[in-house]
Amino acid sequence: MKIVETEQELRACYPVMQALRPHLQSEDAFVAQILRQREQGYRILAVWEGGEVVALAGYRLQENTVYGRFLYVDDLITAERHRSRRWGALLLGQLTAFAEQAHCARLVLDTGLTNVLAQRFYFREGLLPGALRFAKVFA
Repeated sequence: MKIVETEQELRACYPVMQALRPHLQSEDAFVAQILRQREQGYRILAVWEGGEVVALAGYRLQENTVYGRFLYVDDLITAERHRSRRWGALLLGQLTAFAEQAHCARLVLDTGLTNVLAQRFYFREGLLPGALRFAKVFA
């Protein structure tokens, strides 16, 4: 498990991320987006097996008046054929350690209301729902 640093490593993450974020239509667009997000503190932590990314978490440290200092998990995904091997739990454990080292008040992530399998996983890992997010989408 390591923090992704190079463009080549980012490109290796694309197939796994694309399964979670299908709107990311090309590897080049993905790399460009991640490079922009890095300017806001975004990082990817990836699990590699045999030279291939099998799971990843995109995250950033943030601070606001709601939570104080917190670690926000933008993305958490394990490649379909590598699921049920505890990679997600391993990533969450490392992210929790990062949050504690950074003196964060909490770790926060969002999931879709209909994503019952992810919700079950988060409950099992000790995460509890704390809010209902509302949004207005601008096309």
